[in-house]
Amino acid sequence: MKYLKQAVAALMFVPLAACGGGSQTAPQADQQAASDSVNQVVETIMSRRSVRKYKPQAVEREKMQVIVDCGINAPNAMNKQPWEIRVVDNPEYINGVTELFKKSNPKMAEDPSFKNMFRNAPTVVFIGNDTNSSSSEFDCGLLAENMMLSAWSMGIGSCCLGSPARFMLSPEAADYLKKLGFSEGYKLLYCIGFGYPDEAPAAKPRDTEKIKFVD
Repeated sequence: MKYLKQAVAALMFVPLAACGGGSQTAPQADQQAASDSVNQVVETIMSRRSVRKYKPQAVEREKMQVIVDCGINAPNAMNKQPWEIRVVDNPEYINGVTELFKKSNPKMAEDPSFKNMFRNAPTVVFIGNDTNSSSSEFDCGLLAENMMLSAWSMGIGSCCLGSPARFMLSPEAADYLKKLGFSEGYKLLYCIGFGYPDEAPAAKPRDTEKIKFVD
């Protein structure tokens, strides 16, 4: 938790350029700080959990700006940046498309904890990929990880969502998809819910047997 607090302070007070595009080498005097930051990154990665219960307030837009700036600084093939990002924190939009979703999925809406189709997140990021780019789906995956990790370092939870994105592509949600305004040639690939966590999920086991070192 100490590392997470330090990371929050760093993201709030350093320039946005820190997400990428700056100097590639640290000054000699900053070598120890750079070493410490590696531990902060590992701490963030290992402690992050997918969150499905959120407090009601949307994430502040200045914090979301940091998150999406970190996202677009993800590595991508030949720097084509084959993505488009739409950030939505408008309750009318989220609740409106949710009402359509409930009509198509009435059993899910019976859950008393159900508030919206985005795992109840108050802020949703929609990611569109360039369908003419063969690497766009991989690149958008890297984009997502950067956003979710940077969010967690700031105390903001997230959950990558596939089924809500599929519903957004259905005829029922056509008007809401159009409002996102993706450029021609781009298609909604997935969305990510963001918000302040109202739960603390435990870590799920990982299968380390899938890792092999080859001599």
